Amino acid sequence: MAQPQAERRDDDPANADEPPLDTSDAIRAAYRFQRAKRHVRDERRRRTQLAGVRFAVTLAALVFVFVVLSLTVWAEVQRAFGL
Repeated sequence: MAQPQAERRDDDPANADEPPLDTSDAIRAAYRFQRAKRHVRDERRRRTQLAGVRFAVTLAALVFVFVVLSLTVWAEVQRAFGL
């Protein structure tokens, strides 16, 4: 058969020296910490995506410059040697 739970008394000498715990600040701090972690993770993901876009744009610009220079050089070679 179930035993009745012992009642906790506030005037218990073992708990008289301990201050009451206020966990509201700890909970707020934990939420703030988790929000900061999420913000850092989202920022890292956004920066990684932007780095990929920057790389693609830079590569496209370099290919464009290479094609323009190649066509210019080819036109000059044809003009110089009469090909």
